Amino acid sequence: MNNHKSAINQQSEISNQHFAIQMDGVLVIDKPAGPTSHDVVARMRRVLATKRIGHTGTLDPFATGVLPLVVGRATRLAAFLSGEDKEYDAGVRLGLATDTYDGTRLNGERIESPRDIDRTAIESALARFRGTFEQMPPPYSAKKIDGVAAYKLARKNKPVALRAVPVTVSELELETYAEGLARIRVRATAGFYVRSLAHDLGEALGCGAHLETLRRTRAGDFGQDVSLPLEEAESDPERAKASIVPPEQLLPGVPAVMLNESGVWRAAHGNEVRPADLARPLGDTAARCRLLDGAGKLLGIAEARPGGVLHPVLVLV
Repeated sequence: MNNHKSAINQQSEISNQHFAIQMDGVLVIDKPAGPTSHDVVARMRRVLATKRIGHTGTLDPFATGVLPLVVGRATRLAAFLSGEDKEYDAGVRLGLATDTYDGTRLNGERIESPRDIDRTAIESALARFRGTFEQMPPPYSAKKIDGVAAYKLARKNKPVALRAVPVTVSELELETYAEGLARIRVRATAGFYVRSLAHDLGEALGCGAHLETLRRTRAGDFGQDVSLPLEEAESDPERAKASIVPPEQLLPGVPAVMLNESGVWRAAHGNEVRPADLARPLGDTAARCRLLDGAGKLLGIAEARPGGVLHPVLVLV
């Protein structure tokens, strides 16, 4: 009887150890055209057998490319990761403006092939979309109007009273132009709509335009080189797990501060970290920093306060 109980206890311990394994970090998926970003999250929840997965910036169903997924404790870092710049390769079709600003619904004002528009005209028009300016989101977007997504109102032919928001475009280049298709590379702040860029470019050129293709090539620190195609992630769960970037490697652009034993305890409990709690003097630091323990494990994110005090705004432990 005792041996039987011992065996049960051993099996229970093994089971507990199995379920205690926690996957934390970012898995960068190369999204194919078709599924929504939410679809990708749902599919990877099944692959990784965990509910704690989210994404750091929506890609439209027709779009492809880099879609970072936050897993486990890293879901708490989603707001920091989603706020980083994004880069895209866009195919803008001149000669047709659509109500969705893309090619998913090809109804709209069709204009004959813009034969009088050349590369010089497009490059001249693009100049107004560099730097910081106010951009109007597409009527078919997830922007909320009195708590209702704009696209839901647009589908019912109801008024969509959106407001322009400030965006910054740091890079905007015309790669190629042929037969009415302009291929454009753009790097912009979070919240920038490439669909709006396509539509507004068409208006600037006087010929109408919509976004025909879109591929995100970079989201923050994650590029195509570290992305894993969705199909491969689903067919090889172990490879997907091995591809997760751990929290300690996230947000490399945010300065890191190492804590001593007392600092680790205070940070883990959400208390302010004092100069005496640091493993080494703070020196000059940015307004925000990463808090690490002696082994380099990420404990959280803190903001600088007067007197050299660091106030945790996010705790991962």
